[in-house]
Amino acid sequence: MKIARIFAHRVELPLVEGTYRWNNGNSVSVFDSTLVGVETDTGLIGYGEVCPLGPCYLPAYADGVRCGLRELAPHLIGADPLELTKLNVLMDSSLNGHPYVKSAVDIACWDLLGKACDLPVCTLMGGRYGDSVRLYRAITQLPPDEMASNVAKYSSEGYTRFQLKVGGDPDTDIERIHAARSVIAPSDRLVADANTGWTQHEAMRVVNAVRDLDVYIEQPCLSYEQSLAVRRNTTLPFALDENIDSLAMLMRANRDLAMDIVNIKISKFGGLTKAKQARDLCVSLGIAMTIEDSWGGDVTTAAIAHLAHSTPEEFRFTSTDFNSYNTVCNATGAPKRENGFMKASEAPGLGITPIVDAIGPVVWEVSASSQASTNGRHAVDSAPIPNPHMPSVTHTI
Repeated sequence: MKIARIFAHRVELPLVEGTYRWNNGNSVSVFDSTLVGVETDTGLIGYGEVCPLGPCYLPAYADGVRCGLRELAPHLIGADPLELTKLNVLMDSSLNGHPYVKSAVDIACWDLLGKACDLPVCTLMGGRYGDSVRLYRAITQLPPDEMASNVAKYSSEGYTRFQLKVGGDPDTDIERIHAARSVIAPSDRLVADANTGWTQHEAMRVVNAVRDLDVYIEQPCLSYEQSLAVRRNTTLPFALDENIDSLAMLMRANRDLAMDIVNIKISKFGGLTKAKQARDLCVSLGIAMTIEDSWGGDVTTAAIAHLAHSTPEEFRFTSTDFNSYNTVCNATGAPKRENGFMKASEAPGLGITPIVDAIGPVVWEVSASSQASTNGRHAVDSAPIPNPHMPSVTHTI
């Protein structure tokens, strides 16, 4: 089986709540997602999705996905999509860095592998642990009383894990944490996620002010060293996210005892293959995980569910169902939330089928036939990336 064609759709994902806000005034109201299809010479197609959390969260942005595909995808035509380690080596040698560009391609090839083997991805990733995956709800940054009201609302819908978006004014954040903790059950988990938004001295003020609460502190500062300093001066359970983007950083943080929990985002590592490597290392090291991605729709949620459901339950702190945050459904068969939990599909691959009307036309593609007829590289360099504010146009290159 060989890759014969790679193509992309641009999908807008408006939010149910209107706007998602996190540290330092950052916000998004409509997410720009890229749905990638990988088609083989047998006609089988696998799908993946990548959706950066705006351009200022991680070193990733939506148009960068599609620009990166122009450089990467032509090198993958003719490769075997089922040889996932070999494919990842090829992607890394063809495009240095930019893991988020590679993520959707890798996810699509896992979808292909599952379809080719007639097995769900979670089975191929080690097996299905438990009946379902516990979810958290991210609480957008608002005044303390409004955030507490949102926490109470989602608690009534079955959620027992809450990720409170802080990282703003420390005095207000202290109020937010106290208000949110007061409206949930003692057995519920509250994570105060600063998304790197505090300076070190601000983070120390917050952790000291909430030291008597049952609350987790996540990624308080921009640098690893600053966050580590805060970690060493608090007894509260501690999570790292943005700084942990490779196996090397994961091993360093483990050596430094820098965290109790780590956030494994699929696109941050470059796809399911490397996220699984990080997951398996965490299991071996005894580190609990939040398993998710930066953002996405139904395809991303399916990928999260398979990685999470194939993780031993004692190391699975929580996960998320991004498709419930969006007003647009872009695929059938994706996991649906039930009382704060979701399940990975038992169908082959990811178990999803894109909805044609929702994903719109192909905005970019490369194929074996077009490479042969145009000598490949010249065609890639001359093909424009569509303006997201203009009607989508298919570019066959």
